[in-house]
Amino acid sequence: MSVVLAEAGGVVPELAAAINANRAWLSEIDGAIGDGDHGINMSKGFSQAAAALGDAAGLAPAFTTLGDTLLSGIGGSMGPLYGTFFLDMAAALGDAATLDAALFSRMLRAGLAGVIDLGGAQVGDKTLLDTLVPAADAFDAAVAAGAGFGAALDAMSAAAEQGRDATVDLVAKIGRSARLGERSRGALDAGAASCCLILQTLANGLTARGA
Repeated sequence: MSVVLAEAGGVVPELAAAINANRAWLSEIDGAIGDGDHGINMSKGFSQAAAALGDAAGLAPAFTTLGDTLLSGIGGSMGPLYGTFFLDMAAALGDAATLDAALFSRMLRAGLAGVIDLGGAQVGDKTLLDTLVPAADAFDAAVAAGAGFGAALDAMSAAAEQGRDATVDLVAKIGRSARLGERSRGALDAGAASCCLILQTLANGLTARGA
């Protein structure tokens, strides 16, 4: 199965709606070991991007608008990280007309590589990578095992949630929360939580469009 990319730009307003619906929760998570403004900043950036889209656009231009907006509209580290993530995914889509499992994997891996190159974190550092890496691995493993696009997206979503929840037992090693050391253990990482929300919303949106 595949998704017509010209019709998939509506996923970005859906991402904005999901972030806005969970704004207070994301800030509450961040408040345990951070500044407590993750939900506020994410909501601001995603809402600005949804407004900037205007008429429905294809997925690549919608991701480009989102990435550019996040780079300029969110302070701290998350704006550059998520901005790079969406811009690199848009670049991987190129001028493709449809999105299948193989192209989705290349797209997701491009976004992941951009985040790793920019942030310098590793799995286990209590960051969004603890969600993103196992999610990408689970998607590819499902495809390799013969799963269809939709089933692989389901596997990605489940792994993203498991990765998010695993950050509770991790000690932060990078970013502002790293200053807390052992005291950062016992709380979810806000970036891992928002990344899980993004991946699951993306999966649901693509599934609804034919994946």
